[in-house]
Formats: sequence, C-alpha cells, structure tokens
Amino acid sequence: MLLSELRALLKEVEQRRVSVEEALHRLKTLPYEDLGFAKLDHHRGLRKGFPEVVFCQGKTVEQVAAVVERLCAHSNNVLATRAGREVFEAVRAICADARYSELGRVITISRGEPLPRKGNVLVMSAGTADLPVAEEAAVTAEVMGNHVRRCYDVGVAGIHRLLDQRELMEWSDVIIVVAGMEGALASVVGGLADRPVVAVPTSVGYGASFNGLAALLSMLNSCASGVGVVNIDNGFGAAALADAVTRVKWEAAK
Repeated sequence: MLLSELRALLKEVEQRRVSVEEALHRLKTLPYEDLGFAKLDHHRGLRKGFPEVVFCQGKTVEQVAAVVERLCAHSNNVLATRAGREVFEAVRAICADARYSELGRVITISRGEPLPRKGNVLVMSAGTADLPVAEEAAVTAEVMGNHVRRCYDVGVAGIHRLLDQRELMEWSDVIIVVAGMEGALASVVGGLADRPVVAVPTSVGYGASFNGLAALLSMLNSCASGVGVVNIDNGFGAAALADAVTRVKWEAAK
C-alpha cells in the first residue's frame, strides 16, 4: 500500500463511503503477511514509496507466483526481478496483465492510476553485452515512476559516440551508467555531466575482468566527482537509488 492509497482509503472512511470494518479488513495485513516461506512487507510502500520487490532468483516458480498474487492484492504496482520465462508464465496465469522484459528479466504489473513521473533518468551502457543489466535498470526506473531514456553502446572504445549524447545528459536528473570490461565509461560520464551518476559494473569481460570485479574497482576508484557505485550486475539497485534522488527533487517541488 502506498501513501496515496492509504490517504484515499482514510478519505473514504471520513466520507462514510467505506465502513470502519472494511477499512480494518484492508489494513489487517499491515505491516506484513506471513506466507510460511515468506513474510511480505506490505508496509514498505508507505515507508519507501514503492512496494516490496520480488527477487526471483533462488525461489521456486510456485513461491514467486504466490508472492506476486498476494502483492497484487495489496498494491497496484508489482515488480519482480531476475525472472525467467517459466516464472513469467506462472505469474501471467494468475495476473493476466503482467508484462515481461525478456532482455531485462523483469516482470511488471501496473494497475489503476499511473504513478506520478518524478524525474528524468538516463540509462547508458558501454556495450551491447551490458544490455540485460541496463534494461533491468531502465524498466525498474520506469515502473517506479520516472521518465526513462536509453542510450546504449556508447563505450569509451569509440568515445565520439558518447560525446554526441550531451543533450541527453542535460535532459536527465540522474544518469545510470552500466559497463563491464574495465568500467571506464562511468568515470568519463562523471567528468562530463553535472548530475548524479550511478555506476553499475557488469560481469561482462574476459578472464582478467574477474566477473566484474575489475569494473567494480575501477568505478570505486573513479577520479570523477559525483559518481556512486552499486554492486556488480545490480541494475535494480541502481534504479532504486536513482528513484530516491528524483523522489526528493519531486517532493521538494510540490
């Protein structure tokens, strides 16, 4: 349940369109619901502005489907990451309006009034091989209520491709930079842009990249200011951080 949904419910009680008993029924699973194998944090939307997100990796298909079904009963917006096609088919059997990003491995369900668009998030990738992580970030930022633009395959090996994107950088409030190999793109973007940069190292690269560790260390040691780094392949975490930035700006402007 989001803050806007709770406010609407309380308003309906005040106007006597919803009884106190009905309101209590809707709120009875706050702050969480125990499914035995999982305790769903239905209060998270109130605290964080977006409901609990389902990380599908390591869960059975049945567990993911059960969690999504209960989250849908309490929220208009549901997000599940690291989801394979089999998981999506199980979710779609329960929620026919579920959508799937094959590339980003993300399931989204959006109902009712769309979330207000809080800000502009630009997602950049160094190479095409980084797109699964980049798309996870892009889809997450969109479903959380942001305008998102994509700018892919602009790595430093052909830096002229990046230098042509200055207008997009100026459009953004936050830039998510996804890069494997040596991870240099984040430093270059951080040196060009006057916006917060969220760097995402990916596990893309040859042996000495150590499954993303080289890119992670490169980004952590960036000499550019205003660059923050999330974990290897964590497109979701980058989008959640970007959303926190745009949320603060949006709330300050209200």
